Amino acid sequence: MLDQNLGPVGQALLELRNIITTALESAVETGELAGEVPAFIVEIPADTSHGDFASNAAMAGAKSFRKPPRAIAEAIVNNIILENTVFSKVEIAGPGFLNFFVTEEWFVNVLNRVSQEGDRYGRTSFGCLQKVMVEFVSANPTGPMHIGNARGGAIGDSLASALDWAGYDVTREFYVNDAGNQIEKFAKSLDVRYLQQFKGEDAVEFPEDGYHGADITESAKEYIAVHGDKLLNVEEKVRRDALVEYALPRNIQAMRDGLARYRINFDCWFHESALYDSGAIKEIVEILKTRGLTYEKEGAVWYKATEFGSEKDEVLIRANGNPTYFTADIAYHKNKFVDRGYSKCINIWGADHHGHVARLKGAMNAVGADGDKLDIVLMQLVRLTRGGEMVRMSKRTGNAITLTNLLDDVPIDAARFFFNMREAGSTLDFDLDLAVEESSQNPVYYIQYAYARVCSIVKNLAAEGIQPRECSNAEWSLLVDPAERELVRAISMFPEEIIIAARQYDPARLTHFAIDIATKYHRFYNNCHCKVEDEKLMQARISLCLATKQVIKNLLTMLKIDCPETM
Repeated sequence: MLDQNLGPVGQALLELRNIITTALESAVETGELAGEVPAFIVEIPADTSHGDFASNAAMAGAKSFRKPPRAIAEAIVNNIILENTVFSKVEIAGPGFLNFFVTEEWFVNVLNRVSQEGDRYGRTSFGCLQKVMVEFVSANPTGPMHIGNARGGAIGDSLASALDWAGYDVTREFYVNDAGNQIEKFAKSLDVRYLQQFKGEDAVEFPEDGYHGADITESAKEYIAVHGDKLLNVEEKVRRDALVEYALPRNIQAMRDGLARYRINFDCWFHESALYDSGAIKEIVEILKTRGLTYEKEGAVWYKATEFGSEKDEVLIRANGNPTYFTADIAYHKNKFVDRGYSKCINIWGADHHGHVARLKGAMNAVGADGDKLDIVLMQLVRLTRGGEMVRMSKRTGNAITLTNLLDDVPIDAARFFFNMREAGSTLDFDLDLAVEESSQNPVYYIQYAYARVCSIVKNLAAEGIQPRECSNAEWSLLVDPAERELVRAISMFPEEIIIAARQYDPARLTHFAIDIATKYHRFYNNCHCKVEDEKLMQARISLCLATKQVIKNLLTMLKIDCPETM
């Protein structure tokens, strides 16, 4: 029985595993082999000229069956049944590798599936609608978003798309840090910049740990432009509260606007302040106290984090009575799992947060949520280059390149694609010159050109009175050129690539796949002319072009990248 949750390749792999397992069991029954059926691999080989699929079952069984792999392979072949399957033959290679070849019908069925599913091709029900949250960006609203947020946004949004296409029920969430220490520092920074506008910078010293960005000064000036000096002679707390009340909503809206421009729209903006207002933070402390997992020391309330895998215990409530950021984080994630019922939560964090992973997962176990359901994707730094030189930036002094700066200089398509060209755990070199280059060296241009090339072919043929039509299975069977077969094989991999990207939390697989299918299409274009005398072959090749176009469209749509019809 085939699993309809999978694509053509996944179904073939599942069927092949069943075929080999049945053959091994038959060989044991007949006495050709003696032992337990081993675990083995079925896969697509790197070189498909020797077979479309392969298995190491004979090698894997050497220990269990106490026979040379070649003899085990022969026993498998003797007992294998390929009738009424997608496989036409099997060959033994070398010391015992098993190479399987698919039927002509399999290639035809791939094109049939694309034709039937259209804009939905690539979607599966693999995730069984499990409720999953992807929380990403979550930048402090105390200043503009930087390059790290830009990378996290592209990764998180594309991962959420992959999960959605793989059949999960996905929520995109932004956690707004609008309470706690960072807001106090924000208030202090605004306060000083406000006073400096009236008294001069030398008269009011700026705190060393304040936010040095020019945006703080701009916020103070904007407030003054509207309200003048009305806060000059009021109490410090009143002035700070008023400045935060003015600046914070504007910063949050600027984040919303910037992310929308970047084609990211969150399903939920969850405010940290809601945890304070609802009593959720107090509840967390009480839960841990009730479970005997707290103690008091030097006026502070501590959580016994070492009992749940951490290297040291953690402060929950400071001596001044204020909760720590960690306490709010526990309450927030408890809210995700317990209150809102997510079966899996995925956070995209900067690599500098690696020390927080184990303690937060442990805290979930401590409060009765399952820490194993919390997965953290740690994201490495971005190195921007221009003209072969590193672009220097300092977040500390406020000279960082912001998301807005980037999108002013680089097309959004390129930004979203480039940030997903390497897995999150690898440092990314972002070439600002290449991102704007209109040549095949720019991978986004290269892929979009493949899409536009199909559009051009169809348009040119239409000008000659040639219209695409539905092809029969027999006509699709005419696509036997190696370049044609490789392109169909790439098309067949699309649903599985999405599933793997979703399962491994690695949307970089999708950009790599996009480059691969564009490469195979350009090769097909150069090797196989669409306009030929044989009308049936011509229509089959046009159909293959349209199937490629559909896959590129679906893939770029997932990544929220445009599909231009002319270039």
